[in-house]
Amino acid sequence: MAAQSSATDTPTTDGFTDKLVSVRRTAKVVKGGRVFGFSALVVVGDGQGRIGFGQGKAKEVPVAIQKATDSARRNMIHIQLNGTTLYHEVRSHHGASKVVMLPASEGTGVIAGGAARAVFEVMGVKNVLAKNIGSTNPINVVRATIKGLTSMLTPEYVAKKRGKSVNEFSHTQEKN
Repeated sequence: MAAQSSATDTPTTDGFTDKLVSVRRTAKVVKGGRVFGFSALVVVGDGQGRIGFGQGKAKEVPVAIQKATDSARRNMIHIQLNGTTLYHEVRSHHGASKVVMLPASEGTGVIAGGAARAVFEVMGVKNVLAKNIGSTNPINVVRATIKGLTSMLTPEYVAKKRGKSVNEFSHTQEKN
């Protein structure tokens, strides 16, 4: 049985923002009754492209959240952004969860559901359209979102790979 997400925002003194995505409760039936355990999913970001996620399991919720936060801080990656949005459309999946992410114009805001919204907010993306397709399991949605963001290509990378300058590359795109 899963307790639904209560995405809480916690800014810290070191410049990172923690967001609790979900807490799940599990029960083990033993001779004396039920023993409950908790699993927490947390995303951590600096608002400028750095993002990490972690899971923690414990007998109490605060301990599980602390473990998840520590894990997220240890596993941070940096993702290049185009100002406050993405460079191009990204489709990604993890397990049965699929996520489609589209760049949006200034003023659109974060239009995304559940776990994907938490990832964008702590990462610093202000304008994006995203849709979860298939399973909405928070763990798989977070993994699919981050996998898709890491696969995003920058214009500098594409221009270098094609042996052109960024200006040449952007002009040829405008003509088409």
